[in-house]
Amino acid sequence: MLRVLPDVRRRRLPQLFLLVTALALPLTACGPDLGKSNFARTTVPAAAGSGQVADGPITDAAVAANVLRTVKPCQFLTKEALGALGLGTVEDDPSPSSVAFETCSNKVKDPGGKELRLEFDVGNTFLPPPDKTAGQAGGLPVRVNKTDDTSCTVAAMTSLNPDLALMVSVTYAGDPCRPGQTLIDAVVQKLHNSPEKYPTPPGTVLTADPCAMADTSVVSTVVPSAKSGPAGLHACAWKSNGTDPAVTVGFLPGLPPVVGDGYAKVDLGNGVTGYQKQQSTSASRCTVQWQHRPWQGDDVELAQVDYESYAAEPKADDPCGKAVTVAKNVVTKLPKP
Repeated sequence: MLRVLPDVRRRRLPQLFLLVTALALPLTACGPDLGKSNFARTTVPAAAGSGQVADGPITDAAVAANVLRTVKPCQFLTKEALGALGLGTVEDDPSPSSVAFETCSNKVKDPGGKELRLEFDVGNTFLPPPDKTAGQAGGLPVRVNKTDDTSCTVAAMTSLNPDLALMVSVTYAGDPCRPGQTLIDAVVQKLHNSPEKYPTPPGTVLTADPCAMADTSVVSTVVPSAKSGPAGLHACAWKSNGTDPAVTVGFLPGLPPVVGDGYAKVDLGNGVTGYQKQQSTSASRCTVQWQHRPWQGDDVELAQVDYESYAAEPKADDPCGKAVTVAKNVVTKLPKP
C-alpha cells in the first residue's frame, strides 16, 4: 500500500492509520448479536465447471486489475446497497477515502443499536494468509481472518502470486466475519453486473499500471536488484532482494502540493515541479509528490514516489536524491492529459 503523509491543510491521515484507529475503538452498545441473525450469506465453494481452483490462476475478466482500477468503491456501501443485505440500519452516506481512489467506509446499526463499521478496498495487498482460505464467492477464493472478538478481515482474491483482493475490514461487537462475508458476496456479484466506474478523461492516472510507470533500469540505480510487485491497484513497490531498500510509485487523490510542513520544491524536468519531504525518523526515507491533473472539486490527481531504507544512515544515503531520480523517470512515463 502506498505510504501517504498527513495533509495538515485538511487534517488528512494515512489510510492505514485510519483503519488501525477504527479497529482500536471500542464498541460498547448492547443489543442482539448480528452474528446470529439470518441475513444473506452465499460464500460457498465454487460449482463444478467454474474454471477456478484453490491454488490456480484467477482468470475472471471482471476482476482484472485494469478493470478494477476504475471501479467506484462507495457504490457497495450506500444506504440502498447495505440495506438490501439486511445488516441493519444505515443512517449515513458512505465516506470515500480522501487519500485513496479505491477505499470507502460506512457504518450500520444492528437491531439492538450496536455499531458495525465497514471499510472496503477494491484492491488491497495487506491480506489474510493463504491458510485462512474459507470457500469462494462467485468463483473467487475467499480468505477470512478474525483478528480478535470484534475485528475481521474478509478478502476475495482477484490475483494470486502476487496476491491482490477485494477486501472488507469489519469492526463489530458480535460476529464481525459474518457481515464481512455477506458484503463480499454482494460485491463480487455486483462486479459481474455493470458496476459503476469513475470517469476516465484523457491522461488520468486512474487507468495507469503503476508497475509500468518507472523503468526498472532507473529504479535499480537506487534499489539494487530491484524487483517490482503491486502494492494495491494504484501503487507498485520495487524492493531489493524482497526487503530493503524500497521504492514505491503510486497515484492518489489529494489537495495540490505546496511548500511547507517540511515540503520543498524540486525540479522534476519536463516543466513539472515536485515537492520533496525527508522524514525525520531513524530510517532513510523521502517522499516526492506532484500534481498530474485535476480530479474532483479542490482535489487533484497526485503522483508520488517514496524511497526508504532501514539499513542506511539518512545523511549518507541521500533518500531525497534517490526518490527524485525515480520521480524524474516517472514524469516521462505518465499518461498525457
